[in-house]
Amino acid sequence: MRNLTPELEAALIAADVRPALFFEGQFASGFVRLWTGLGDVTWGGQTWTGAGTLVGFSGIEEGSDIVARGASVTLSGVPVSLVSLAILDAQQGLPGRCWVGLLAPDATIIVDPVLAFAGRLDVPTITDGAETCTITITYESRLIDLNRPRELRYTDEAQQQLYPGDRGFEYVTTIQDKELRWGRG
Repeated sequence: MRNLTPELEAALIAADVRPALFFEGQFASGFVRLWTGLGDVTWGGQTWTGAGTLVGFSGIEEGSDIVARGASVTLSGVPVSLVSLAILDAQQGLPGRCWVGLLAPDATIIVDPVLAFAGRLDVPTITDGAETCTITITYESRLIDLNRPRELRYTDEAQQQLYPGDRGFEYVTTIQDKELRWGRG
């Protein structure tokens, strides 16, 4: 595994391993921080709300090839009254991250959980039940941007957006249809 601290290595070798997953997602109204334990816990200068078994994570894949892999976070047992809030609050492109950490025997977090996934919010999916529902939020890797076409143009307007005051493309439109005689005519 990547960059493990000595404390994490020692905890992994120990016979009693207690994993914990942490999720941080940005939404229109602010950040949501959940973890797979019970009660609130403080880590990284933030308070994480314990969701227990109500929060789930898809398999986070990693490989040596350059492929955009996604991940999803599922929150079950959400009251139907909060579904509209979840729909309105989720905005495509906002960041989300998942960490894997370990707990000490006294249920405290061992220093510095490892970042397992970072991506941007793609699409939330809602599955309705009679009284509760399940919300699954899919995050996509930033590598997906490699497949998107770039909309850059060689015009003065585009250049001014990138570099205000640059005059490199100022005369492009005037020379576009200009007829030049080259050599002897």
